[in-house]
Amino acid sequence: MESLSKLSLGVSGWGDELLLGALMTVSLATASVGIGLLVGGKLAFLKIQPNQVLRGLAHGLTLLFRGTPEFLVILVVFFGLDIFINAVMRAMTVDLTVSTPKFWAGALGLGLIFGVYASEVFKGAYLAVADGLIEASRSLGLSHIQTLRQVHIPLLWRYALPGLMNLWLVLLKDTSLVAVIAFDELLRTAKVAGETEREPFIFFLAAGALYLAMTSVSDRAKERLEGRVALVGRNQ
Repeated sequence: MESLSKLSLGVSGWGDELLLGALMTVSLATASVGIGLLVGGKLAFLKIQPNQVLRGLAHGLTLLFRGTPEFLVILVVFFGLDIFINAVMRAMTVDLTVSTPKFWAGALGLGLIFGVYASEVFKGAYLAVADGLIEASRSLGLSHIQTLRQVHIPLLWRYALPGLMNLWLVLLKDTSLVAVIAFDELLRTAKVAGETEREPFIFFLAAGALYLAMTSVSDRAKERLEGRVALVGRNQ
């Protein structure tokens, strides 16, 4: 019971810190998804272009990030951003040293990884839309933009959503990798608490319970979103 009291809220326990770490984990994952959707959408667009150079560039970037450990991507982004930003500052004769915020370095690294995998989901969803539906919409007098907005994109999201939600669940757990740059997300907070109190098991167990709770909520949200998208698709 004494060990469990260390998980309590307030000054006597680490409950507040663990909940804050969980909030940082969700915030980091959300920011990473925003970046990843932009990257994934751009890469998917390049992958369906008739130009072989553009397709080759997109597939090359995909291969690069798929073949690189995620741990290494985060480190390269974190230290690489520092080098790049400070080099630009020196080129502009600005006598100032800038350090990249750990949150945004982690979000960018995870977002790039998410985006690479999301691009394949978007590409598959785009190709899954039947050509007959596109031809039928155009035969009804819809312009290319109208067809894209009213037919192609809604159906694309319907096909892409299950894959994107699975990537979100993976990303939620991958946020723990950002601990390598000393960002205080859930796992690092649990590690610090365990080392401080010399009871790592109880704090890692608590962190595992919080990850499970976040995954369960996300899984429930996934089911509801998929249900709503399917309903919209039937109504259309």
